[in-house]
Amino acid sequence: MQYPQLRLRRRRSNQSIRELLQETRIQIEDLIYPLFVCAGANRRQPVESMPGVFRFSRDLLLEEVSRARDEGILALLLFGVPETRDELATAAYDEQGVVQGAVRLLKERFPELVVITDVCLCGYTDHGHCGVVRNGVIVNDETLPLIARTAISHAQAGADLVAPSDMMDGRVKAIRDILDENGFSGVGILSYAAKFASAFYGPFREAAGSAPSFGDRRSYQMNPANRREALEEVLLDLAEGADLVMIKPALAYLDVIREVRERVLCPLAAYNVSGEYAMIKAAAAKGWIDEKAVVMETMTGIKRAGADLIITYHARDVARWLQGG
Repeated sequence: MQYPQLRLRRRRSNQSIRELLQETRIQIEDLIYPLFVCAGANRRQPVESMPGVFRFSRDLLLEEVSRARDEGILALLLFGVPETRDELATAAYDEQGVVQGAVRLLKERFPELVVITDVCLCGYTDHGHCGVVRNGVIVNDETLPLIARTAISHAQAGADLVAPSDMMDGRVKAIRDILDENGFSGVGILSYAAKFASAFYGPFREAAGSAPSFGDRRSYQMNPANRREALEEVLLDLAEGADLVMIKPALAYLDVIREVRERVLCPLAAYNVSGEYAMIKAAAAKGWIDEKAVVMETMTGIKRAGADLIITYHARDVARWLQGG
């Protein structure tokens, strides 16, 4: 059947019909809220390049999470900002570290909350790289025990999922092995399976204080031009024991999200990263875009591409908008 009998505009003729026939829907349950926790007390430090984002000490983190929980947020992703950094990132796996302490408090106060912890070394090393450095080279196999040690410390604190973001080869297996060997077989792994060496991470590096002091991360994060390799990384991580996988960033990699979605059955997350967030905030502040409309279109695009879960700094705003706020 063709025009004039077939008129697709009939399906868009009023708001009720449009909502009835909508194919892709965003729900609060789809959202994961990333948060930065720092040492000290009564600290709420704004991140200049990310309006509305803060580094929270643990006491104020509880207040922020309480507000997010009241708005319906079910899950959060924690990043630590330590007071000290050294060559081997010892603060990353310190049992009394900022993330470990925050996890214990969160699980005590909000036992039903899904607490996910970022597992990486870059925010804890004095050189800002995600692995051990030897003669200017980021070495893979020496890094794995430190990544695994960080993951087990998070599990011992009460994390529901650990999320390795370092992109070292073999890190998922190293984490799965240490979790299982120590009685934490119930703790899941959300792998940053396809994490690209992206220019969209700049604001995050300000927030976490994790910019590398030399070189870049292209020897371990993925080449943005490689789609097939992304799928290979995902399949390898699943074979090593990942329970969920992530694509990062989201907006410039919607084709990768779709490719992975069509090839795997496990839950798929996408990270709507700091640069993507900052661009929307900057344009909205200038009055050049409608922030709510653009954010919701962005969320819809990520979900339509195939993501089940969206990690986004917009999470609280989206939750309020979905509830009519």
